Amino acid sequence: MEELKYCYKYPHPSVTADCVIFGFDGMSIKVLLVKRGVEPFKNMWALPGGFMHIDETAEECARRELQEETGLSNVAVEQFHTFTDVRRDPRERVITIAHYALVKLSEVKGGDDADAASWFSQHDIPSLAFDHDHILRMALKILKERICFEPIGFELLPEVFTMTELQNLYEAILEVKFDRRNFYNKMLKLGILTEAEPRPEGASRRIASKYRFNATKYAELKQKGFRLEF
Repeated sequence: MEELKYCYKYPHPSVTADCVIFGFDGMSIKVLLVKRGVEPFKNMWALPGGFMHIDETAEECARRELQEETGLSNVAVEQFHTFTDVRRDPRERVITIAHYALVKLSEVKGGDDADAASWFSQHDIPSLAFDHDHILRMALKILKERICFEPIGFELLPEVFTMTELQNLYEAILEVKFDRRNFYNKMLKLGILTEAEPRPEGASRRIASKYRFNATKYAELKQKGFRLEF
């Protein structure tokens, strides 16, 4: 009789991958959630995710589940923590490898075992299935830390944006208010912004300048890491 692969003498847990997907609508941070169509926690909102296949990595699982449950594809996800509480899943012993990603807002739709998929403001999150409330809180904490050490606007803002939109992004993530002039000066000194189009001669100061990220400088700072203090 042929020996079966991946059969062990000792009990072992199942593994899932869950995704915390952040977007930005110009004023507030959004989180992508799916409504569960099956038990357990049927009809509750949850983070996109599911069980890892025996022949895929955790990252491959996260990206596959994200595409199946929301329609988002080609998303660059990053692992940030593994959750191992013994009772986190009522079905069986399950550990989950949590990932997060920053994406521009787009239309999403439910699929696979999700009845619906939708964006929620970080301040309007419903009670979540499993331990996903805990996972989301940790992801938000990591996002706040990351924004001080790495420029992240490239992933969340449109190609062309105003300085006010950039300031709104930082204020939404850090949940603080910045002095407008101080913020503008610090961002311009970083060298990662290029004016998208010259301001018309004699234009009113009320017409906001528009910027693009300097991709080369942005990549350099992202690779080196930097400390942004206000």
